[in-house]
Amino acid sequence: MNTTVQTAATGRKFPKFDLGRLLTSVFEPTYGRKVCILIDLPDLAEAKDYAFLKNPQRAVQQKAHEVFYLGLKNGVAEELALSGGEMFAYVETGGSNLDLPDRCVDMVGNELSLEKDIYPNYDLILCISTFSATAPLTAFAKQYGFRGATLHGLNDVILNSGLAVDYNDVSRDAEKLRLAMTKAEWVEIDFTVDGGEDMTVRLELGGQEAQKSHGLCRGDTPDIANLPAGEVYFVPQGAEGTFPLKYEDGTLGKLTVTGGRIIKAELIEGKQSTIDEHNRKLQDDPMTGVLGELGFGTQVLPVSGADIQDEKVLGTCHLATGRDDHLGGHITPDLFKKRQNATHDDILFAPHKTPNFDIKQARMHRDGQTMVLIEHFQPMGYLLKALEI
Repeated sequence: MNTTVQTAATGRKFPKFDLGRLLTSVFEPTYGRKVCILIDLPDLAEAKDYAFLKNPQRAVQQKAHEVFYLGLKNGVAEELALSGGEMFAYVETGGSNLDLPDRCVDMVGNELSLEKDIYPNYDLILCISTFSATAPLTAFAKQYGFRGATLHGLNDVILNSGLAVDYNDVSRDAEKLRLAMTKAEWVEIDFTVDGGEDMTVRLELGGQEAQKSHGLCRGDTPDIANLPAGEVYFVPQGAEGTFPLKYEDGTLGKLTVTGGRIIKAELIEGKQSTIDEHNRKLQDDPMTGVLGELGFGTQVLPVSGADIQDEKVLGTCHLATGRDDHLGGHITPDLFKKRQNATHDDILFAPHKTPNFDIKQARMHRDGQTMVLIEHFQPMGYLLKALEI
């Protein structure tokens, strides 16, 4: 391949973002549906009279207001025959996919209940937040019968690329790669680490049907789309081996996995205290180390700085620890020692995110054959051929 995915993404021309086109392609039909917007805030006092608009630390929530709330109000709702358009806020959870609080407020400051006042009374719910709410909202959607989308970490790069694309195309490409990977027996990923030892982790998939995040949430079947979309994923049945992890403070660790669970972290470089804290958490609540997802990106997109888009880039892959009930798995919040530990945390392997280590190779075993999927963060011939069909 002469052009890397990263080069292709930099040179790709995206159409201008169009809220009406996005909502139509994702949620068709929209006629007669009632829509609202949810945001999260550290302090609900900031919701009153849209006070959060004056706080520079609320960039995601400000985009929700500017692009989605005002977009609906200034013509898109009428264009799509949508009603509603109200905005509500709940207290941010502090972690990815933690259970949502029930208390919320409107923009006047009135206290409301998500379960009594919001979920039963809206057909389409757009959650634009700091922390992902996909897992809890998926459960509530099935309980109360609404559809929706989660768009956490929204920024201008995402708006102008990952949300500007045609989701009919995204869905088709995701299905092509899903068919190429479904019923895999296992996937192995080899890593090379600067100044360190090579590592390999093997994920047992047991011939399961691969799933896709493709952005379409049509009809009236209750469901939640995670946007930007573009991913093929599995719920691992087991895992063994080692892999590197770059922590938020830059510390690099070696993680040992056995029985499908991270059992210990060891320091490669950085702060020993970061490794010690991770090991304390693994020992105190072992469920926090369970691998609940293996995912592969399917789109050619620029790096946005937010994992919600960057994990959808072709040539990247990611693991996730914690709850996976929203993916069809069996790891639910009640299995954790503390409910605040019941997060779903993605571990993204991508060149911009992990420059000090590389995916030497990712390969899949299916139908008695082993196929190379990725080398050095580039899709290999097997995946490229699948996309051409």
